[in-house]
Amino acid sequence: MDARGGIGGSLAGVDLLGEINRLRKERNAVILAHYYQKPQIQDLADFVGDSLELSRKAAETDAEVIAFCGVRFMAETAKILSPDKTVILPDMDAGCSLEDSCPPSQFKAFREAHPDHIALSYINCSTEVKALSDIIVTSSSAEIILSKIPPEQKVIFGPDKHLGGYLNRKLGRDMLLWPGVCIVHESFSETELLKLRAQHPGAPVAAHPECPPHIVDHADYVGSTSGILAFAKALPGDTLIVATEPHIIHQMELAVPEKNFIGAPGADGNCACNICPYMAMNTMEKLYIALRDLSPRIEMDETLRLAAKKSLDRMLEMASGTVGRGDLGARD
Repeated sequence: MDARGGIGGSLAGVDLLGEINRLRKERNAVILAHYYQKPQIQDLADFVGDSLELSRKAAETDAEVIAFCGVRFMAETAKILSPDKTVILPDMDAGCSLEDSCPPSQFKAFREAHPDHIALSYINCSTEVKALSDIIVTSSSAEIILSKIPPEQKVIFGPDKHLGGYLNRKLGRDMLLWPGVCIVHESFSETELLKLRAQHPGAPVAAHPECPPHIVDHADYVGSTSGILAFAKALPGDTLIVATEPHIIHQMELAVPEKNFIGAPGADGNCACNICPYMAMNTMEKLYIALRDLSPRIEMDETLRLAAKKSLDRMLEMASGTVGRGDLGARD
């Protein structure tokens, strides 16, 4: 057994919060947490946000260590933007079903089969796919960025077919869609959602655009996690049905505790299938060990990092409004 505790050892008696706070000071570390993390991790984080917000925080921080409580592609994004910093992830197996759906070799072949298209890729993809892409988007920046791409420009969108389809319908585009889905947002049941609406007449539904059309079509608001949170805060009524990973509700309850937030149900109305199994892999124990050992850490080839950074830089530029419609065209 490891005398210090950890994998294969014991953390019994360890003041995890106290030790995490001590280590973050000693390591000059910043802890970033996605809205889909468990409440106790959200509460101790220096910053809580969605993918775009956390990408910006990762690029701006002057900390020496970034502890990213999210999934692997998010931590890799932080490393791409901050190569001189040590980036740690509590559990390196915390992946993403969207990333898994888009193997780089297949995406490369898909791109080569459509040379007149530019590739607009959702941030939920591997570093290798980012390097093969022209522009990265998040759910909060996708509409802004797509609106700056000339309508005559042909576009590949991947890996989320539901987000891409939503953008096609809303903006009148005809992007070629990669057939990936998020296992969490795919799990919501239209039948159960309609039952819930009947139980709470007048309560609006807020949905993430990763949801399939049969859920999005019933939503009163469709947007990113940060957008849904803002909608919840501004809601004039007292009840909101939330169709995204339910840990976002923690931030809603902190912001407006007088309101009632109800997570949309999964297939049978009772399953926990709307909880992201990858996000759930991060725990207080694993965060403590990662800060203690500065491991597991994100490492990547510099050539790959620079190739992926181009598409991320374009995202950050376009999301902030510094790139105009005339600046985009087919990839060389």
